[in-house]
Amino acid sequence: MTFDEIRAVLKKKTVGIAGCGGLGSNCAVALARAGVGTLVIADFDVIVESNLNRQYFFHDQIGMLKVFALKINLERINPDIKVHAFDLRLCPSDIVEIFSHCDVIVEAFDKAEMKQMIIEAVSNHLPDKSLVIGVGMGGWGDNNSIHTRRAAKLVICGDEMNEVSDTNPPIAPRVGVVANMQANAVLELLLGENPDQKIITGSL
Repeated sequence: MTFDEIRAVLKKKTVGIAGCGGLGSNCAVALARAGVGTLVIADFDVIVESNLNRQYFFHDQIGMLKVFALKINLERINPDIKVHAFDLRLCPSDIVEIFSHCDVIVEAFDKAEMKQMIIEAVSNHLPDKSLVIGVGMGGWGDNNSIHTRRAAKLVICGDEMNEVSDTNPPIAPRVGVVANMQANAVLELLLGENPDQKIITGSL
């Protein structure tokens, strides 16, 4: 497919993103650049200076609600995109209500209990929807440990081991890798496998 053909397909698609921090903001930007027509984004948090080490915001946006700042940034990147922004702390009923019309849903929460909550909500109430989650992106280095794994309607991106903590903080490179892997997984779900992809094997 040419890029124009890809964009023609993606223009008709809607992707939901739960969380607008390191994973959500960077995944949203990748999808906006690729040409996804509509994004439904939700978050309740406010931008602080420490977010800028990994999240797609700018210094002059400190103090703004993440969801509205991200909407502005996405529309600057792709003026044709439609962004539906919800300022709220998501609960299971919210997830079902605002993401029910999305073709794919992306999980981009910080906390394990929130990740579990959206997995259960989507599995129980939106079983036909694919959910792309991020698990294991703390720290730095060890590129080869980061992978994508699919289990039925669940796609898992990350190393599935190195969770974020005070001594294993989230930093732009690994967070960005996982966020872009999530975006790439979304494209595969929306477009199908790439028949023109060439796989290179062997050492450099």
